[in-house]
Amino acid sequence: MLQQLINSLSIGSIYALIALGYTMVYGIIKLINFAHGDVYMVGAYLGYASMSILKLGFFESLIIAMVGCTILGVVIEKVAYRPLRNSTRIAALITAIGVSLLIEYTMMFFVGADPRAYPAMPGFMQGSMNLGGVIIKNQQLVIIGVAVALMLLLQFIVKKTKMGKAMRAVSQDPDAAQLMGINVDRTISFTFAIGSALAGAAGVLVGVYYNSINPLMGIIPGLKAFVAAVFGGIGIIPGALIGGYVIGGAETLVSSLGFSLFKDGVVFAILILILIIKPAGLLGKNVKEKV
Repeated sequence: MLQQLINSLSIGSIYALIALGYTMVYGIIKLINFAHGDVYMVGAYLGYASMSILKLGFFESLIIAMVGCTILGVVIEKVAYRPLRNSTRIAALITAIGVSLLIEYTMMFFVGADPRAYPAMPGFMQGSMNLGGVIIKNQQLVIIGVAVALMLLLQFIVKKTKMGKAMRAVSQDPDAAQLMGINVDRTISFTFAIGSALAGAAGVLVGVYYNSINPLMGIIPGLKAFVAAVFGGIGIIPGALIGGYVIGGAETLVSSLGFSLFKDGVVFAILILILIIKPAGLLGKNVKEKV
């Protein structure tokens, strides 16, 4: 059980990082950004290029991937979503799916469709510890440590900074926030930037963890992270964290029982159950709309 707990914390940390981007964007502009999983894929390739071509270390590659995905997220918001901000939700949703496909096949055009193996990690990440029969790999500790550090940094930004206060104000009432002097467009762009940076970091971490990347790798993890966001209460940051670790734990448990072929199905079954039992999510509240 302790071994599976370590494994679930590793994969759950990655899902939580991706889920944070979903939940932040939805909390600000009520958009489900289905292109978010592909931003995570781009982050994995940026990390791969930094390590294999530029011969940089893990942490330098992680920073480059986060910066690159930050720029990509801001460009997507300005080019694809901002012109449709006052359109119907279905128009924005279809656009998000279109952006997702565009990123996937543009990447496939440049790098090809074949999977690529991640470069060998530095010596300190290849070791492991044996604690009473529980094998803890150093790379798992690095993944969990980086993910927790980024989550704490996000919490600090949202709760303690001026931009974080603006994000919370815009999520409550964009019109009132604008009347109070908050630049709504800049706040939304900042939200996309932060969410995309976290997705880029998750891409590098998953490349290190599974040692394989491909242009379509963002589809299933992106959907699982969306399930995690819905499970915790989409639009609620702590809920995304809880959802990420629950989904990671469920997937690891199913695989450890010998049903690895069904792990994806179990995740989506959790989505169906949570929508039936508590549609607002674990930490969400049912809000009645006045007619």
